[in-house]
Amino acid sequence: MSDELGRNLLGIPETLLTPDEEVDARLAAGDEPVDVVARFPASSLAWSLLADEAYDDGRTVESYAYARVGYHRGLDALRHAGWRGQGPVPYSHEPNRGFLRSLYALQRAAAAIGEATEVDRIGKFLHDSDPTAAEQIAAGK
Repeated sequence: MSDELGRNLLGIPETLLTPDEEVDARLAAGDEPVDVVARFPASSLAWSLLADEAYDDGRTVESYAYARVGYHRGLDALRHAGWRGQGPVPYSHEPNRGFLRSLYALQRAAAAIGEATEVDRIGKFLHDSDPTAAEQIAAGK
């Protein structure tokens, strides 16, 4: 593994989203993602969980739609946190995971429906945000 892998070579500060304690508490209490989304529609994490459920059930188009909403809600949160369209969004910071999981789910669903341009674009965005995120998400971390 290279010393440069995962290093921020541009010097752009990391974007760290604030914790969403209410969403985390509802999910920890066993609430279904669909109920969490209905109560907290800005939660990228809840949308990514819906995308995962749909994908696992073979509902690829629904997974794509859920992931796209999670992605856009995540962009809103990132911008609110000072993100300027580039720079690291580390997976190690747990509140960032909903956005990164939405990106992962969007790339996966885009691949399943044959949207190659979107697969490449989202894959690059995910890698640029955190080069280790896709591997960690795939491993269930």
